[in-house]
Amino acid sequence: MTRTPLSTWPTILGVALCAAAGPAGAANLGADEIERIEDLTEDLANSLHDLSFTILERDLDAFARFFADDATGTDIPVAPGPPVPTLRWIEERPVREPRSGLSRDELIDVWGDHLAGYESVEDVRIKVKHADVTDGDPVRADADIKFFWLGRDLEGHREWVKGTGRVSAERIEEGRWALHRFEITELHPKLSRVDLFSEVSLPAGTAHSVPAWGEPGHEVFIAHGVATADVDLDGFLDVFVSGNFQNFLYRNRGDGTFENRAEEALVAVTPLATAPLFLDYDADGDPDLFLASLGPQMLFENRWIPDGQLIFDEVAEPAGVAHRAEGYSALASDVNLDGHPDIYVCSYNKYGEVLPNSWSDATNGTPNLLFLNRGDGTFEEAAQEWGCSDSRWTYAGHFGDLSGDGRPDLYLANDFGKNSFLVNDGDHFRHAAGEFGLHDTGNGMGVSLGDYNNDGRLDVHVTNMSSTAGNRIIRMVFPELEGSPEHARIMKKIAAGNTLFENIGGHFEDVSEKLGPFSSGWAFGGGFVDFDNDGWEDLHSPNGFISGKGLKDT
Repeated sequence: MTRTPLSTWPTILGVALCAAAGPAGAANLGADEIERIEDLTEDLANSLHDLSFTILERDLDAFARFFADDATGTDIPVAPGPPVPTLRWIEERPVREPRSGLSRDELIDVWGDHLAGYESVEDVRIKVKHADVTDGDPVRADADIKFFWLGRDLEGHREWVKGTGRVSAERIEEGRWALHRFEITELHPKLSRVDLFSEVSLPAGTAHSVPAWGEPGHEVFIAHGVATADVDLDGFLDVFVSGNFQNFLYRNRGDGTFENRAEEALVAVTPLATAPLFLDYDADGDPDLFLASLGPQMLFENRWIPDGQLIFDEVAEPAGVAHRAEGYSALASDVNLDGHPDIYVCSYNKYGEVLPNSWSDATNGTPNLLFLNRGDGTFEEAAQEWGCSDSRWTYAGHFGDLSGDGRPDLYLANDFGKNSFLVNDGDHFRHAAGEFGLHDTGNGMGVSLGDYNNDGRLDVHVTNMSSTAGNRIIRMVFPELEGSPEHARIMKKIAAGNTLFENIGGHFEDVSEKLGPFSSGWAFGGGFVDFDNDGWEDLHSPNGFISGKGLKDT
């Protein structure tokens, strides 16, 4: 039997198994039993994932094959009547009590009728929240599920449905289960008649496709980034994109289209770059380009001023920034308030070649870098002296005055453990996450600052991973988290998803559970942005990892 959870979520399962074998107060389940139950639960989850693809493809014959002859269930309880506005651009369809006791054939008809109301179906997910597994031949399971599907109705409006349900199934063979019951217990169908965003990369001239990861042309396992600036000072934002074997500099023509000028600008081919950062490091009035890298960091001087040509000269060595790091992101601020922008590089480690020395408190990342701008076109690397080298697995960071003293402080999102908050004391940074209530233990991969409640104070959003499988495991080990040991709360946090800290004036409060939860799967980057221009900052959380039909971390 493939032990998917053990290989995919070592953070959750590894700590959980230690807990199960360890202190009193854990559930009366041994490590082997927890792993066996989770293997079977994951197997059921994979089967339901396959079922979701039959819904996505609207293949009712394939859909029907997942149900036993005696299967029963409920209908999809969307009620007739007009949708009710809930937000300025979102409406909610009315629902009713579901009709229960439907036969297998009636279930197939219900789903067929519902799916016929869509012009297109774009995504469908069914996940297992919890399962009670019963031994026998065959193995049986009763499971709580959550689900969503989205698409466009016959008028082209976007519709999405989410909810919860209950299934009963028996295992026919590995990866294949027969459903005897499929019930919907809660449903939230929503509708939008307005598209806030449309995909325009192809007509805009910025579309670019790469092979699937692992195929020729895409063998390198690394994240890349995007930065915007008006590089030619014509009043329009241009875009730089780092890539595996080539970079792109999209010059904005001002008519809604772009042209790739990377080759002419001498930035199409560079050593492997991750995160681009625009800043005017030499104070000549045009934005220069810094590239974080797995290796020596890179800096390119924009020659628009004084030459009037869109050319970037590589100046890393003479500028003093060609220091080696596992640079995953870069950010700029004037940390010493001398009027010159400084650069901070978040440095990760060679994951796969080097493993974290802890899944929940790793400290064997590579040192971060702080380049202090001397004001003469050169930099001094001073992270150690300033106390911000922070050798964790740092994925991203953000500068902002969170302490209220007028100096830019630094929040760091660290993978495999605790994030860092460093207060700027003028000539050094000091660690102060506990002092300010900004402790966050998770798989941090993004951070952003914004004022979500419009009270005039900066709040903090941290992008972490969330795991349905992780929450299942925690529930087995610690059925009641109240009064559980500290590592139980750490485990819960690792699987919980993103964190939102509210600035309550000199201190921060974690309001994630009160306002969320913010479960975004395998989440990266993202942050505050007012999507609908209503004056309130919304949250964007990009997510995903290696795409494919296989479900290996539910």
